[in-house]
Amino acid sequence: MLRVVVLSDTHGLLRPQVLEYLSQADVILHAGDINTQAIVDTLQSYAPLYIVRGNNDKEWAEDIPLSLTVSLEGVRFFLVHNKKDVPAGLKDVDVVVYGHSHKYACEEKDGILWLNPGSCGKRRFDQAITLAQMTLDQGTFQVEKLLIPQESN
Repeated sequence: MLRVVVLSDTHGLLRPQVLEYLSQADVILHAGDINTQAIVDTLQSYAPLYIVRGNNDKEWAEDIPLSLTVSLEGVRFFLVHNKKDVPAGLKDVDVVVYGHSHKYACEEKDGILWLNPGSCGKRRFDQAITLAQMTLDQGTFQVEKLLIPQESN
């Protein structure tokens, strides 16, 4: 069994509550808009990290891929920052992880789970601060939405 923390749009901020979840992670997936190498370094200090570059990740992030395919515990992931950049006809994937909108979404379409963990970085408008946790076990998975309480700006 593998515990995966899925996040996106941290925009240079790792909240204490997020660090608590990261301390329990076996693997971390980040769907971009990281904003600093320091965030990448911190994430890597917790668990193996799979990460893609977001539209706000500029020169410092040139070596970070725009999309990434990874298989964990028999579950095949495709990571990208913007859902619009998912290739048409994508197959041989179980979960698409994306970000950009700062809004949590978790829906199955044509046998593929589309997961946007939302944003757990700087609050945008009055949107909820969220991330996701997945439990993977021999090709199966469960997703849990994690909500950071509103009083945390």
